[in-house]
Formats: sequence, C-alpha cells, structure tokens
Amino acid sequence: MANPVAPKVVATDLDGTIVRSDGTISVRTREALRAAQRAGALVIVVTGRPPRWLDGIAEATGQHGLAICANGALVYDLATDQVVDSRPIPEDTVRELMRELRVAVAEIHFAVECVDGQFIHEPGYIPKWTPEAGTIVGDIMSSLTRPVAKLLARREGMPSDALLGLARAAVDAHLANVTHSSIDGLLEINGRGVTKAATLERLLADRGLAAADVIAFGDMPNDVELLAWAGHGVAVANAHPEVLAVTDEVTLSNDQDGVALVLERIFAA
Repeated sequence: MANPVAPKVVATDLDGTIVRSDGTISVRTREALRAAQRAGALVIVVTGRPPRWLDGIAEATGQHGLAICANGALVYDLATDQVVDSRPIPEDTVRELMRELRVAVAEIHFAVECVDGQFIHEPGYIPKWTPEAGTIVGDIMSSLTRPVAKLLARREGMPSDALLGLARAAVDAHLANVTHSSIDGLLEINGRGVTKAATLERLLADRGLAAADVIAFGDMPNDVELLAWAGHGVAVANAHPEVLAVTDEVTLSNDQDGVALVLERIFAA
C-alpha cells in the first residue's frame, strides 16, 4: 500500500480504534502518535465520548491539544479541561426527535449529554456503566434547562444496527444526524450536520488545512463521515461493515496496534 502524501493531520477515534479490548492504549500506539507529532503533524482525538470520559487520555496518547467529542458536538481542550466550542441540538429538535422515535420504536428510552457535562436519563434508560455522581434521573422533557450536545436512545434487546435502521427511516435527515458506535441497542444523535468530519473540517479550515491533509482512523458508523471525508481514511480490521465500505485502507485490529502500524510506515518513510 502506497503511503498517503505527507499527511499534516492525524485524526483518530478512540474506542475500538486505538483503545484495545482491555481498555488500554499501548505504548507502541502512544509512541507512534508522538512520532507523527514530532514530524510536524497535528494529532487530534475525534471521539463519541463526552469530555468527562477523557480523563487520562492526554497522558495515554501523549497529546495535549484539542479533542473533538460527542461525535462533533463539542471541541475540548485537553490541556485546560475546557469545552472551547459547541454545536448543541436545539431544544425543540430534541423534543421532536423523542416524539418521533417513541412512535417508531416501542420501549425506547432516552438520555442526554449536556454541553456543560451534565448527564440526564429517564428511569427506563439503563446505562451500561456506573453513572457518575450528579447524574439526574427523571423526565428529560422537564429537565431541558441547558444545551444538549447529544441525545442518546436505548432499546434493550435490539441490536444497534437494527435500531439504527428504524431510526433512520423515522427521522428526517435534515433534522438530526443519527448513528451508533456500539452493538447493544444504543443510538447517538446530534444536531443537523453535526458529525466528526464536519467539526474537524471547520477546525482545520481555521488553520488553512483541508481534507487532503488528513489521515483518519476509525471503526464504527459514527466514523463513516470522517473516514469518507479525509484524504486517506483507514479502518481497523475489527471495523463495522459500513466503515470498511468507505475507507482507503484496512489495517490490523485495535488489539494488534493497527493504527500504530500505519503511522510507523508513513512517518518512518
């Protein structure tokens, strides 16, 4: 595989891409990211995670710059632990989305990631992690007093691909961007036009950079727009079929340091 020409930007997803199945990022991957940075590349983490789940990521990746979070809804400064830009979902859109999805999918339940870090979920929404202190459990409609970065929708017992198909049929694409990054019946919904790719494009334009300057790595449907947009999109071997269909290259899996393998090849050339 020929190397992409001198990428000026390395954009990488976290979970399933550089984060291994045991939840760690290898020393090899961290060193490959640092080598790219030493060679002059701008390294940007581009993740579906909210900022509060980035604790330790700067140290694990060796990067202390900006991160794109919540699938593009937030830009977060890893050095200062501050959200520096946001693209929230309008409140009336959140309400409309919840109404439409309740009609389309029986027994669906909702949660919201707020721009200020607050997490709110309905009683019927079962988080797959231990909720942090301060989590609000209750009626979302009456709790929308702050901007929403991402709407989450869970349907227990339904695979995420099946749920995504129902949601895409029910939700107008001009209303919101609906995707997922898991297999256990969870949707991730952002405002219209808000994706990892769109936010990265805007961020790079301010620096005089464009898609042709970017090599991007990912594994799940929430990475599709990013990898299709980038000058060189790379999927890890464990990637979702939607991702494999749009990428320029497939590397080894996240557990085999596939991202590091590509970066070593490029920046050692």
